[in-house]
Amino acid sequence: MSRAPARDVRIIGGRWKRSKLPVADRPGLRPTPDRVRETLFNWLGQDLSGWRCLDAFAGSGALGFEAASRGAAEVLLLESDAAAVALLQAARQRLNANMLRIERSDALAWMARAAPGHFDLVLLDPPFDTDLMARALPLAARLASAQGLIYVEQGQALHEPPPGWALHRQARTGAVHYHLLRRLPHGYTAAAQGPQAVQE
Repeated sequence: MSRAPARDVRIIGGRWKRSKLPVADRPGLRPTPDRVRETLFNWLGQDLSGWRCLDAFAGSGALGFEAASRGAAEVLLLESDAAAVALLQAARQRLNANMLRIERSDALAWMARAAPGHFDLVLLDPPFDTDLMARALPLAARLASAQGLIYVEQGQALHEPPPGWALHRQARTGAVHYHLLRRLPHGYTAAAQGPQAVQE
């Protein structure tokens, strides 16, 4: 199988706006579409200065690099595929993205052993045709800080956030369903909060 990138994606905002990220030709590697990323970072606000972010299934790095481009202080990209990791490392070096760290690692194993409560934003976009999301979401809930957020991108709508979490925003673009989850205040339930989903 060729290790050459088959295509690329562009960072759409921040200091590296319009910079290209090559995409490895790998099964299941599906970069988050521009329109979806634009909506997500509208939800988050354009300035992520000081944020600590985890991109757990980095792939092309589109989500993690986008967060770094918009001012995040710390961005960790986890990716298990060697070819994808090599492209991520090259992009990091080219952009001089010192706030960004890349680890070749199984995301689930890394998340299971990581210290809790560290990240302001956990980005979850595993391959759609797997059970990875169901396994990753409870781990992400543990890693998010008290005011942290979780982004979920998958092939169907998310109906049941982890206990203690609620849908803050959700939208659909083509076959991509994407969601932003926030932690419920102590003592609240999702039902008490009322409708949390906002269709974009």
